[in-house]
Amino acid sequence: MRTTASDRLGIEYPIFGFTPSEDVAAAISRAGGLGVLGCVRFNDPAELDRVLSWMDDNTDGKPYGVDIVMPAKVPTEGSQLDLESMIPAEHRAFVDRTLAELGVPPLAADAEQAAGVLGWLHSVARSHVDVALQHRISLIANALGSPPVDVIDRAHRDQVPVAALAGAVGHARSHIADGVDIVIAQGHEAGGHTGEIGSMVLVPEIVDAVGDDGLVLAAGGIGSGRQIAAALALGASGVWMGSYWLTTSEYRLGSAAGGLSSTQRALLAATSADTVRTRIYSGKPARLLKTKWTQAWAQPDAPDPLPMPLQNILVSEAHRRIAESADPEVVAMPVGQIVGRMNEVRPVADVMADLVAEFDATVDRIGAVRT
Repeated sequence: MRTTASDRLGIEYPIFGFTPSEDVAAAISRAGGLGVLGCVRFNDPAELDRVLSWMDDNTDGKPYGVDIVMPAKVPTEGSQLDLESMIPAEHRAFVDRTLAELGVPPLAADAEQAAGVLGWLHSVARSHVDVALQHRISLIANALGSPPVDVIDRAHRDQVPVAALAGAVGHARSHIADGVDIVIAQGHEAGGHTGEIGSMVLVPEIVDAVGDDGLVLAAGGIGSGRQIAAALALGASGVWMGSYWLTTSEYRLGSAAGGLSSTQRALLAATSADTVRTRIYSGKPARLLKTKWTQAWAQPDAPDPLPMPLQNILVSEAHRRIAESADPEVVAMPVGQIVGRMNEVRPVADVMADLVAEFDATVDRIGAVRT
């Protein structure tokens, strides 16, 4: 499975694994792919620095990357207190009422008070870049389009390539014009922030538009070696997978000691039809697991989601309460339509081995068809 992307990044397989878990990211890199750590959850640069130091020491010297969030349209900036004051009372009342109706208990009285996720802000994302470039990262990706040109230039001065997600040909052309090295063509099927065009149509369109000016990775609806082979057949130089790692045994965010989290239990039971694209997670369209929480926001009496970053600040405590409630019917989790294939918990190394083995078998089968 050798491509230009794997050669350029120095990895065995052109499989890029996005995850908010450092344990999963490190395991992906150790298994021959490129683990990409999502940084949006880090409000404190010192905590990100600690985690990346751990990544430096636990990837067997193999490459890894980071994913930041810098929206093309700069969201409202401000301190946590300033931003909190901008949230309408009716939205807070709706969240409180919905949590009560769904039976989600409050946080424990001694629970640590945590700020909402501020990683959506350009100022915080820039601090993520500052920290990341002090470590031995091999890639900076931006989940919401092309980073500012000065950030791209700075990464290039440190010989770190830059990747950016694109949901349309116009986005891809703009990324290349800005100096982005790798365009991630993310289809409608993907989890998290995603556009309107399906992967089968989008990937070859972006491959043709980018030409020799950059590399293209396929994202959205990828969870098997067959789908990796299809992505390469469409002209991609590799794949970007996010959702599929959520049910690996290394994914421990929100998990009870020695057991599965409510989120993982919900994912294991879901089908490919059990997702919904909505703005209730961050303020921008994102695909989430369909649950009682998403259904409540779809009711006629629900308020419209707030713009980024206010919506995520509004629901941040609700997400903590939901995660600690251990009720899989209420979870709030971004995931793609590939969730229908995520029906067992396995180590990352086993997942990677199966992806490669099925890819090999697929290529052999296609080769036999040709002869």
